[in-house]
Amino acid sequence: MQVSKTILLVDDEPGIRKSLSTALKDEGYQVLRSDNGEKAIDLISGPDGEAVDLVLLDVWLPGLDGLKTLQELKKIQPELPVIMISGHGTINTALEATKHGAFDFLEKPIDLERLLLVSSNAIRQSKLERENKRLKSLMEQERFFIADSSIMRDLLSSLTLISASNGRVLITGENGTGKEDIARLIHQKSARAQGPFIEVNCASISDELIESELFGHVRGSFPGALKDARGRFREADGGTLFLDEIGDMSLRTQAKVLRALQEGQIEPLGSEASVTVDCRVIASTNKDLGELIKQGQFREDLYFRLAVVPLRVPSLRERPEDILPLSELFIKQIAKHYGKSPKALTTEARSILTSHDWPGNVRELKNLMERAMILCRTPEIHKRDLLPLPSRQIHNIDPFSFPEFATLKDARDWFEKIYLEREIQLQKGNMTRVAEKAGVDRSNLYKRLKALGIEHREN
Repeated sequence: MQVSKTILLVDDEPGIRKSLSTALKDEGYQVLRSDNGEKAIDLISGPDGEAVDLVLLDVWLPGLDGLKTLQELKKIQPELPVIMISGHGTINTALEATKHGAFDFLEKPIDLERLLLVSSNAIRQSKLERENKRLKSLMEQERFFIADSSIMRDLLSSLTLISASNGRVLITGENGTGKEDIARLIHQKSARAQGPFIEVNCASISDELIESELFGHVRGSFPGALKDARGRFREADGGTLFLDEIGDMSLRTQAKVLRALQEGQIEPLGSEASVTVDCRVIASTNKDLGELIKQGQFREDLYFRLAVVPLRVPSLRERPEDILPLSELFIKQIAKHYGKSPKALTTEARSILTSHDWPGNVRELKNLMERAMILCRTPEIHKRDLLPLPSRQIHNIDPFSFPEFATLKDARDWFEKIYLEREIQLQKGNMTRVAEKAGVDRSNLYKRLKALGIEHREN
């Protein structure tokens, strides 16, 4: 069944919203409506924003005008096509809109036939651009998984078979081994590649919020539930739901996830109606689920539901043959990112890399190469550019050198602010790259920046 496309119509004139909505719905589109730019930005930033395929945006709006709204929307979703509409259009306005990323500019009264044609073209072009980006990302990811070691070659060879199936996958391995990258690669190689890849970090969401996060809720179901929320299972419909750190999920939530997997249905909080969902579930953990089962902290029946295809990602210690090739790959990628020439590794530097135990695995190696590329002032990376190794440096940190904090949340906010400010500087204001480095989507990144009081300007 073909999924209908969703258009967000932003216009302050009720008559225009009604007539265009009716016409678009008659053509099979789903239509969301907003009468001002601020509401449109909130919608695109929220959980329903990813479902929007096109925005029709009036130039003349109360409060935040259309051009400024366009700029904000492009910060949140750069690839989202936006068609500007105006009853008082000028060439300068059209040029300004195009400059800020508008797909096209239509004058009122709207010619319905032209609107439908331009909308269809915009959605189709956006789909092609996203597919090209996906294919490029896939190629980059496949290069990331260097497999000079036999253990990694065996893992990668199994991914083709795993991706071709629809079976659930449980990925285990230490922190920093690339479990999320493996999950994304499985998704991108699968028949669901055109669908969404939705990630949920089960360790970072409180027990009070995770059920709403996973299954959604209806308005009024609990204090603060001001509007309906779809939940991650529904957002992943037709694609893949990645449950990261599943070992940290409470037993109560485990029971509900088990029911969703068994029945293919979820029940939003506050609703008595079940909703059918079709998504492939991939889970990951760095914990020993077998031991957690023995301790009564993880459901055995859920384990067997998740581990249809168990997949263990080896630590970097287990694949020493890959250390130097990975180091050289990261150097090339980082050099390209910063507009520098790649640097060679001296014999001493190579010895340091191959003798280290890498408790932080591939992530630690990549971070170390980035640090060396930033700080090294010679054509070659020397031993001095690698020491002290991050893992050993962390162990020597004096906790009493930190400021005093009233709560753990205050401490986390302090660290998160420092981290994000550093990344914004390192990525030269490119918020897409900051989001990728931080491992969050752009909408959540902007929310955190606002909450932490971080000023930012997209470059």
